[in-house]
Amino acid sequence: MSKDRSVPASVARVGLLAGIYAILTMLPPFSGFGYGPVQVRVSETLTVLPFLFPWAKWGLYIGCIVANLASPFLVWDISLGALASLISGFLTERMPSPYLAPLPPVLVNAFLVSAYVAPLSGLSYWPVFAHILLGQAISCYLFGLPLLLFLIRNPHITKRLE
Repeated sequence: MSKDRSVPASVARVGLLAGIYAILTMLPPFSGFGYGPVQVRVSETLTVLPFLFPWAKWGLYIGCIVANLASPFLVWDISLGALASLISGFLTERMPSPYLAPLPPVLVNAFLVSAYVAPLSGLSYWPVFAHILLGQAISCYLFGLPLLLFLIRNPHITKRLE
């Protein structure tokens, strides 16, 4: 039997992050802000994590799928919304600076999620785009960036999560 526990540890981390993302999106009081043309998902704070932990993009992707089971745009959010999270994760892990790490989830979600939420809501694209962009900026920059900077300044925490 191998003593290498890296694969099970990674799977556990991905599952734990997926659960945290889903809970922060689905449970009150956060659920009222997590869906629709005007949204600020507290869970999107976590989208900065792939900058430090490449495995995190998979937890965010799975968490987004689970969270979107409660979405009024069910099939669209499960497929395209989760895809936006995964694309954001791949881009975030490649950002050259922690200050740029929140940018991919802000822009990818604003463009992609607005593309289906606007017509499904019967609203114009640009107002929905502006609301989602603002909501993502709040989650990713106002909350996510301080989280990321905290983790960077505390290597004893990040070492355990690698």
